[in-house]
Amino acid sequence: MNKVRRKKINAIREQIETLKSSLEDLRDEEQDYMDGMPENLQESERYSIAEEAVDNMESAIDGLDDVISYLEDAAV
Repeated sequence: MNKVRRKKINAIREQIETLKSSLEDLRDEEQDYMDGMPENLQESERYSIAEEAVDNMESAIDGLDDVISYLEDAAV
């Protein structure tokens, strides 16, 4: 791989890392929202929706970690 393509891959990887960080912040906000719910609402639909959102964001973050790893390997 030449230097130009390697540089483009690294730029894309950096953008994905930035997006991943933003997603982690959103996940943390949603987790804090869940943690702050009163005990009587922890069996509610609102809690379930928040919990599912956190789980989905964690899966997306894991996927972005994989993408970042693949791009690092490609840019070697």
